[in-house]
Amino acid sequence: MFRRLRSRLLSLSLAATFLTFLAAAGAAWGQNFPTGPVTLIVPWPAGGGSDISMRMVAEAATRTLGVPVVVVNKPGAGGALGTRDIASAAPDGYTIGMDGIGVLARQYLVPNATLMKDLQPVVFFGVDTGALVVRADTGWNTVGDFVKAAKANPGKIKNGNDDPGGSSYLTIAVFERELGVKVTRVSYKGYAPTVAALLAGEVQAATVPVPDALEHHKAGKVRIIGVSDTKRHFAAPEVPTFKEQGFDVIFGSWRTIFGPKGIPADRLKILQTKLLEAMNDKAFQDRARNAGFSVGPMGAEETMARWRKDDTLIYPILDEAGLVKFNKK
Repeated sequence: MFRRLRSRLLSLSLAATFLTFLAAAGAAWGQNFPTGPVTLIVPWPAGGGSDISMRMVAEAATRTLGVPVVVVNKPGAGGALGTRDIASAAPDGYTIGMDGIGVLARQYLVPNATLMKDLQPVVFFGVDTGALVVRADTGWNTVGDFVKAAKANPGKIKNGNDDPGGSSYLTIAVFERELGVKVTRVSYKGYAPTVAALLAGEVQAATVPVPDALEHHKAGKVRIIGVSDTKRHFAAPEVPTFKEQGFDVIFGSWRTIFGPKGIPADRLKILQTKLLEAMNDKAFQDRARNAGFSVGPMGAEETMARWRKDDTLIYPILDEAGLVKFNKK
């Protein structure tokens, strides 16, 4: 009996030791993450605001994570291609990416678009104020000038924006609805080529965020004639809001960083903590602000709450404009 009792105690002791080992190994597995480079997919071309902002994040996060954070541009289909690559990546935390409010809109505009449920928010970067930008030679100095010209020539003004589902496409759709005008939408593969088209005279107007047009606005080549926010943009305080000009239009986009659904909780926590540390750093905040970006970091839960809130907000706007083609509610 004593021998059997001793054998049983030994078995229990070995089992406890094994469980302790597994717990320690699991903890170490999480603590050692990441051990190699992290890929940050940007579903837009190089040179635009999304690319520039994420390269800033990657540089800062390389220091906080202790491994290289490598930006990979995968443009196409208004951001849909890059977002699909993010969603289909292995959920191990080594592939993350970014997108704007278009990631919500594309669910309803584009066939086979990535759905919210297939993505895991990591952090919120910040808000992009909506803006209306025109060529300087149009002679339009106010939103009222633009509206007058658009109503006098329905569909004649060409507006540069991204593909259906992208942030600037959604912005011009809202502007048309709220201002009671009709333009011809011309799609480009991101903000950088949209601004290039505006400078080249391919289009007379564009709905890109303030940072993307700021340099050319200051040089007098284009004119930002209004921002659709409750207050003026800090980087262009001379530009009045739509509301100041008599048009009660408030709309904008944002940038968030996310990964595929299923990232282990411990790895998600590390990514969130280290990215927030990078973006809350004063030097990063100053650099981003100097580039015209509004940075307002939030964690994964807050980001998901923002996604859900804005999904509820934009769906009826898209539906009323006749843009909802898929996943109707």
